[in-house]
Amino acid sequence: MDYPKKVSIGDITVRDGFQHEEKFIPTAAKIWLSEQLILSGFKKIEVTNFGNPKGMPQFSDADEVMKGIRNSKQIKDIIKDVEITAVTIRERAIERAIEAYKEGWGPDRILLMVSTSEAHHKKNSGLSLNDYWKMSEEWIKKANDAGMKVNGTVSTIWGCPITGPTEMSKAVEFSQRWLDIGAADVEHADHDGSASPDRVYKYFSMLMEAIPDPSKHIVHFHTTRGWGLANVLASLQAGMTHFEATLGGIGGQPANFVDGVPVSGTGTYYYKDPSAVGLVTMEDMVVMMDEMGIDTGLDIDKVLKTGAMVERIVGRKLRSETINMGRIPKSLSGR
Repeated sequence: MDYPKKVSIGDITVRDGFQHEEKFIPTAAKIWLSEQLILSGFKKIEVTNFGNPKGMPQFSDADEVMKGIRNSKQIKDIIKDVEITAVTIRERAIERAIEAYKEGWGPDRILLMVSTSEAHHKKNSGLSLNDYWKMSEEWIKKANDAGMKVNGTVSTIWGCPITGPTEMSKAVEFSQRWLDIGAADVEHADHDGSASPDRVYKYFSMLMEAIPDPSKHIVHFHTTRGWGLANVLASLQAGMTHFEATLGGIGGQPANFVDGVPVSGTGTYYYKDPSAVGLVTMEDMVVMMDEMGIDTGLDIDKVLKTGAMVERIVGRKLRSETINMGRIPKSLSGR
């Protein structure tokens, strides 16, 4: 098999992972986890959402989390080398992030998102695709002028949980459009687990023909149907080098019920059992890559210890097989 020998991995547990939890994760736990991720070697972490907390109360502490990370004594000597991202889907959220950045505690990078499915996009953003592109063009410039990077995410590449099949070629066009209007990189997201390994390889091969710089592309898979790591392998074979995931494989659609209170989130869950969905499991992905001889730049044993603690934070057993079974003994793997 032909695959890269070195990769860059970002962790998004504190934002994407916790947003699906139906209990509020304490602010101190979010800050602690961010510290541990950075101490484990992650150079990119995504920690909050600056959107209206009325619909997503999990992020009502966005300012406190950002300030806590910036003021942490544990990581003060290494945080300068870490890129911290916050999600900012709409104008007010971007404005908040810019203000925070100018005050010295905001994110280094913000994330905007489009879906190739109009229905999915409207549900997530409240805008039509045409209106969202107009808004993005205006606000990316404002963010860049302030000194911040912007990520443009493309979702529903392989299918939409609302309307079904989508065209992969449209996602390639959207990726180029993000870069054309000033995004620093593009996240390619399978937000509902619709991707299969053959189509993953086909899409990223198409993408590399159109935009042949792997540093511009970030791979984001869910493992709803159990294919997550197979899709990671397919994307590695297509030449992808930048990935993101969550500890324990938690995360997904924003919770619509938090601490016993119904909230709007993004509406009704897409699946009958929302506890059965989630992202690719970080622990399993990095152990797999390590066994393949791929350099992740991470302290993998510390990643596993941190993942075990996330199980205690959320209060249940999570999806990591490597936490359950441990790493392959060196005597067996030969490494």
